[in-house]
Amino acid sequence: MTRTRTVTFPSGVQVPALGQGTWRMGNDPARRAEEIAALRRGLDLGLSVIDTAEMYGNGAAEELVGEAMHGRRDEAFVVSKVLPFHADRRGTLDACRASLRRLGTDRIDLYLLHWRGSVPLDETVEALESLVTQGSIGSWGVSNFDVDDLADLPEGALPQTDQVLYNLTRRGPEHDLFPRCRELAVPVMAYSPVEQGRLLGHETLTSLASARGWTPAQVALAWVLRRDDVIAIPKAGSTAHVEENHAALGLHLTDDDLRLLDEAFPPPSRKQPLDIL
Repeated sequence: MTRTRTVTFPSGVQVPALGQGTWRMGNDPARRAEEIAALRRGLDLGLSVIDTAEMYGNGAAEELVGEAMHGRRDEAFVVSKVLPFHADRRGTLDACRASLRRLGTDRIDLYLLHWRGSVPLDETVEALESLVTQGSIGSWGVSNFDVDDLADLPEGALPQTDQVLYNLTRRGPEHDLFPRCRELAVPVMAYSPVEQGRLLGHETLTSLASARGWTPAQVALAWVLRRDDVIAIPKAGSTAHVEENHAALGLHLTDDDLRLLDEAFPPPSRKQPLDIL
């Protein structure tokens, strides 16, 4: 079995660099058994980070995760998110309690502010810290925060991660967000690392994959995972897809491979607005 590389949060907690996303999972009853089997297969393979959110299917994804990890809670590192319009003092606590009920657990390992809204960040952070004190969450972080957003966090407040859109076609964070996160020792969590499948038909990606005996998705994932401070959370709705993703951990992209991909997907030369899906 391919050994899972780990990434370390500021707290010292280590998690696998490859996890599992659940966006748009849990919505189709006909696929429920297959999706649960996929999440459990991921746990079998050591892909313990399972990312979800109260927004996904209005809680349906959290319920799916809860069922998938039933009897295996200690094998999973659960990440969920509070919506920005719930992120005041009372709303954050209420949203967390609702997520805990849907997940069927007494703790969320990492709880993120889904994106920045109108609630003052100091109020949200105070609520998140209170949840840590209560033991309802292990730690907190942010999602879809750019450099300026991170700077606006209260003095001394350090998120455990910043979850952002990052893949071969969304390289903007490399210009300034990644360097800032590295300065803070805050790893980035990359969502949609294969652009929801849209980049997989790209000629360069398919030709490189074919030449190496890999799949385009594996190449795209290996490219994201080339960084030692990034956690990738691709969605996989079947056990075969989970196994395909897991195999990307064993891939090594050469310098020539990386140059080829840079030519096809150029890195940013200047500051770009943070992309969000």
